[in-house]
Amino acid sequence: MTDSAELADRFEEHRGHLRAVAYRMLGSLAEAEDAVQEAWLRLSRTDPDDIQNLGGWLTTVTGRICLDLLRSRTARREEPMDDVFVPDPVLRPLSHVDPAEEVLQADSVGLALLVVLENLEPAERLAFVLHDMFAVPFDDIAPVVERSPAATRQLASRARRRVRGATPSAEPDLGRQKEVLDAFLAASRGGDFEALLALLHPDVVLRADSGALVRGAAASKAVQGAKTVAEQALMFARYTQSARLVLVNGSVGLVHAPEGRVQSVMGVTIADGRITGMYILADPERLERLEVPGLTG
Repeated sequence: MTDSAELADRFEEHRGHLRAVAYRMLGSLAEAEDAVQEAWLRLSRTDPDDIQNLGGWLTTVTGRICLDLLRSRTARREEPMDDVFVPDPVLRPLSHVDPAEEVLQADSVGLALLVVLENLEPAERLAFVLHDMFAVPFDDIAPVVERSPAATRQLASRARRRVRGATPSAEPDLGRQKEVLDAFLAASRGGDFEALLALLHPDVVLRADSGALVRGAAASKAVQGAKTVAEQALMFARYTQSARLVLVNGSVGLVHAPEGRVQSVMGVTIADGRITGMYILADPERLERLEVPGLTG
């Protein structure tokens, strides 16, 4: 592993995996790409003969980079993460259902889970993501978080309890998800309030992240309850006229892209035939950077 071209080729073999690690750590596609690029720069400055397991080395280095980014992000915040934050969604056409084709596209990284991960302490998030999602041993994670393996295990355990307590159950079948979303679109377009109520769980939560600059009715908001969410759906029913079904983080969701320009993306959590969570990203700046292959135009 001494030739630089060979080293670059071997790094590319791990790029998809590293992007998946960084995305779960950061909830931002752009930051995930930056973290992976930084991992490559660190590798290029390291003697490769000193690396026994390249995949493991790159995973922990990427984790360390993400941990530093999370800590910096936390230090800049004056307030805890608010209820309206929606992570960057990963979009694919609805026909894209092969889970082996893209590492990033996995059921375990739905928007609901990413929202929960965003509220973990940085070290907790690292321990949980690396160990529970990527099977990295605690002995390898411990030096990154500067704790003993036993203390690192406790970090992951604490994060695991919080994730289990806050992550809603979800319908795994894409066909049944599509049925509910089709019915939701029909009810919204038809102005059928009672049909919307029937499709929404009584305690449904809607998070709409429009960014800091959007004001008025379209501003960021978090609302709960079927009646309130149904009212919101009718208020913005005109946007459903051009909405189409897509895969949002591996589950059926909606993208609103009139004339090929993405204006909003909605991911949902569905359980027992009803929508329990709605996650809308409508931040123009973040949507501008979103990759939407095959969805626009």
